[in-house]
Amino acid sequence: MDNDLLGLPPLDALRGFVAVARRMSITLAAQDLCLTQSAVSRQVQALEEHLGTALFIRRHRALALTPTGEELLHIASPWLERLSEFTHSIRQDGRVRPVTITASIGVTALWILPRLGAFQAAHPHIDVRVAANNRMLDLEPEGIDLAIRYCREAQAPRGAIHLFNEHIVPVASKSVAAVAFKRGNELSQQILLEFDDRMRPWLRWSDWLRQRGLPSPEPKAYLHFNQYDQVIQAAIAGHGVALGRIGLVFPMLEDGRLVAQPDIDIESSDYAYWLIGMSSAPRPEVTALRDWIMKEVAHVADGIANIKGLG
Repeated sequence: MDNDLLGLPPLDALRGFVAVARRMSITLAAQDLCLTQSAVSRQVQALEEHLGTALFIRRHRALALTPTGEELLHIASPWLERLSEFTHSIRQDGRVRPVTITASIGVTALWILPRLGAFQAAHPHIDVRVAANNRMLDLEPEGIDLAIRYCREAQAPRGAIHLFNEHIVPVASKSVAAVAFKRGNELSQQILLEFDDRMRPWLRWSDWLRQRGLPSPEPKAYLHFNQYDQVIQAAIAGHGVALGRIGLVFPMLEDGRLVAQPDIDIESSDYAYWLIGMSSAPRPEVTALRDWIMKEVAHVADGIANIKGLG
């Protein structure tokens, strides 16, 4: 019977390749691995010889991955990262393996990170690893325990737990809101903060206004951002009016950093936020984080229900 293990490349050579591919520099990879440059070069060369193909395109003072190199990095990098985490976890006396949670950059910045301190205070023995990524990561291959997804109900995987719906309303700082939300003035001559995401037009001003049958205002200017958390930070700083996703910005509404436009029906989309898990029988520490998230969601839901138009 063939032994598949015999055909695997040497671990040191694979580690050297990943280090170089991540840095695109043999010098920096050698520093990361505490090896000489020649040693790392030999590891990469040995791996290329083992595979019988080039992994890098070598240019003058520059490296680039070949298609085979890119594919190998996609496979090997998360595998080595998981192996490193496992090795670290079993070496820790009395420590449990970290709980890894992923979400988009905006959800991570606005919803997860501000709340993590409270979770750590309540569960000091549980380490949390946050993997913020706008790309939808595969949970099991990436070693991720929990994920917060933003999608329609039909797109949510089986077993997904509904967190909260998407509700949208214009928001601004107190000083900007005092002018922008004044009755009769509406949004004219205000700076509008725009989220440049063509995949979600309902988060853009033109679509929001059109859906409500409102004429396009004559803004003083537009400020464009490619990350939603940047839009909200700009609104808090008083740079203009943003379309606020209430589930994400509720803490800012609650503490007064942002003000929602009053006397307006709050727009709802058919998208919602869902919590999914890698395992149907999660570890106790994963269950602890999941249950804590649900308690936080309940608090947000109560607050959202009290906002005019949703009660």
